[in-house]
Amino acid sequence: MGEHEPLQVEELVRDNENLREQRRAIGEVLRAVARSEGLQPVLNEIVAAAKRLCHGEHAQLYLADGDLFVVFSQSDDSPAGYEYAEDHPHARDRTTVVGRVALAGEAVQIPDVLADAEYSFGGQPIAGYRALLGVPIVLDGELIGAIAVGRNVPGPFADEHVEIVTTFADQAAIAIANARLIDAVERQRTELSRFVSPAVATLISSSEGERLLAGHRGYISCFFCDLRGFTAFAETAAPEELIEVLRRYHEMLGELIPDFGGTLEHFAGDGVMVFFNDPIAVEDHELQAIRLAIAEQERFEELAQGWRKRGTELGLGIGIEAGYATIGRIGFEGRYDYGALGPVTNLAARLSTLAAAGQILIGPHVFGVVEETVQTAPVGDLEVKGFGRPIPTYEVLGLR
Repeated sequence: MGEHEPLQVEELVRDNENLREQRRAIGEVLRAVARSEGLQPVLNEIVAAAKRLCHGEHAQLYLADGDLFVVFSQSDDSPAGYEYAEDHPHARDRTTVVGRVALAGEAVQIPDVLADAEYSFGGQPIAGYRALLGVPIVLDGELIGAIAVGRNVPGPFADEHVEIVTTFADQAAIAIANARLIDAVERQRTELSRFVSPAVATLISSSEGERLLAGHRGYISCFFCDLRGFTAFAETAAPEELIEVLRRYHEMLGELIPDFGGTLEHFAGDGVMVFFNDPIAVEDHELQAIRLAIAEQERFEELAQGWRKRGTELGLGIGIEAGYATIGRIGFEGRYDYGALGPVTNLAARLSTLAAAGQILIGPHVFGVVEETVQTAPVGDLEVKGFGRPIPTYEVLGLR
């Protein structure tokens, strides 16, 4: 063996070990991204990995916020130091290692902060570190943050540690970008669900969403409700009172609809349409629609009692029927709804109009499915506008 071979073998073993550590660190960060739990768990994994890769005692991660760098994560070693860092963001100057990274755009070391005349960050006495390594996090040529690793004894970090953490920071930048994208999608979905049904909000961001939004035929239960006495009330009520009644009414509906698997199609003043079994399949959707109706009548009565004390007499009429409908995106570019069209929706709306205050009317298709599980009473064959023959109709009295 040559005199240099043992040294070369030792270096090769060390390089392989460093490579394994780096891959492990990247893998843990990517798993945090894949779990889709948000940005913060990804930042925490990056900090833990950076601390481990260069054998530090402390580590923090800062993200750019305008001209400042704000701490977003820290290893679990100095809660007081983290609180101080939160209250004292870093500027682009030489008073902190992160500030120097921002100025230089590359990795920066401070072998001994106590011997460095320019370093003046007040968190050092709290955390107790002496040596610092700062590494930039760069994405598409832009500095988006920095990793700072500290040791409790003075002295420079080894070149191999600097190189490992620098390479790792490049991978971390991509992970942060992906995590931010997932966060943005979740925020948009949450915001979207405030304006459309949560099921539709999920559909819009799913891989199969485009196919379903384009239009399809499906068997649904359609639920329609509106208020008895609302027209007379609206003619005399002050605008503020009218809005408050509708707000409480819609709020009550909005709380109950998801509990029974319904998809809100639209609000139209006091009229509300909900359908079941699309875009998410709902087992026993005819029965679920009736359960929603019963729950809404019970909750509505609580609201109505309060309104009666103020001289407002309102009641809730509900109509339900099942059948095939065309379901998908309805509207125009810039303003779409996810809606259902077909005779079943028209019949549910007509039954709702015919229902008295406190009454739930169902059509023959729903009755045929729930006859054994729901107490009903025949109302008779009703003449319904838009339908050429009388419709056998039943009133829901309760669940068996």
